[in-house]
Amino acid sequence: MKFTIEHTAKDSAARTGVIETAHGKIQTPIFMPVGTAGTVKGIHHRELTDEIKAQIILGNTYHLYMRPGLDILGKAGGLHKFNGWNKPILTDSGGYQVYSLSGRRKIKEEGVTFASHIDGSKHFFSPERAIDIQRVIGGDIIMAFDECTPYPCDYRYAKRSMQMTHRWLKRCIKHFDAGEGHYGYEQTFFPIVQGSTYKDLRKISAEVIAESDQQANAIGGLSVGEPAEEMYEMTEIVCGILPKEKPRYLMGVGTPANLLECIDLGIDMFDCVLPSRNGRHGLVYTSEGVINFKNAKWKEDFSPIDANSTCSTSQFYSKSYLRHLITTKELLGAQIATLHNLTFYLWLVGEARKHIELGTFKSWKTDMAERVQRRL
Repeated sequence: MKFTIEHTAKDSAARTGVIETAHGKIQTPIFMPVGTAGTVKGIHHRELTDEIKAQIILGNTYHLYMRPGLDILGKAGGLHKFNGWNKPILTDSGGYQVYSLSGRRKIKEEGVTFASHIDGSKHFFSPERAIDIQRVIGGDIIMAFDECTPYPCDYRYAKRSMQMTHRWLKRCIKHFDAGEGHYGYEQTFFPIVQGSTYKDLRKISAEVIAESDQQANAIGGLSVGEPAEEMYEMTEIVCGILPKEKPRYLMGVGTPANLLECIDLGIDMFDCVLPSRNGRHGLVYTSEGVINFKNAKWKEDFSPIDANSTCSTSQFYSKSYLRHLITTKELLGAQIATLHNLTFYLWLVGEARKHIELGTFKSWKTDMAERVQRRL
């Protein structure tokens, strides 16, 4: 992997760059649609490419391990061959899903034993196992196995968890360096900063991750229920420590306003389920604010869903029609809303990139962050 910084904002830590991987280039700042089980729900690859302009998508290690399973993925030649996506893929390590299975898992120094959400069968993920699984899946970018702490989190627990994450990181790096990819191309490994919302822990963790000297770095354990201002504070602290010449990935974030504020702080990469999950429930993001299509006020509004959108589907269908689809739970409604939201998110980071290059990012961001939070 290669990362080149192209422009830096005049009055901000925001920057633009290009990440080069075996499956193509990624212009940053970038938002990555989440393809949990090898698919972005309800979206064809041609829509991801032509409408949404996605440059990279995520695959979920836990869910892909469960179904279709490593045997199928290995025989297919990896996730790229299995799902037909020929651009970059990032895989998480399964740590967050293990965190979300709080009633079904047991964490020890060796790793995590957990019960499948499908059939209750027992499984075990260790740092080494997480690397092996991601090798089989074949993502261009693979993540360290870590523990994501909940919010709020007791200080002593957060510290112990962070220290264990650091020990797991050493095991991940050793195992990653000792092996190689299965499919003839390089994979890049990202370590993850933890530490909950405690400043001293975040500083310690960021220093440990920076010293690991990997090609890029990630920030985890945020957007788990903490106030946005705490998220921004932790992000700013960590970005001040992580090396500027390497990409910074803020995991699981967030709303359009979150993206803008964190680009301002120096983040290059984002992912989040919000645009697709909320879209399926009738919540649509636009440059003028947020629309809840379950509200009756849109019942007789025959104007386009978003006349200013770069998504042609949003210009074709009316608000009234989308509300009808959403309230009757027609599959097309979820598809249209998801398509619109992901197109908007990619448009938003693209506009941020343009304004960083023009030297107008700060004023544009201030105005846009206020607009995208309005409830229409």
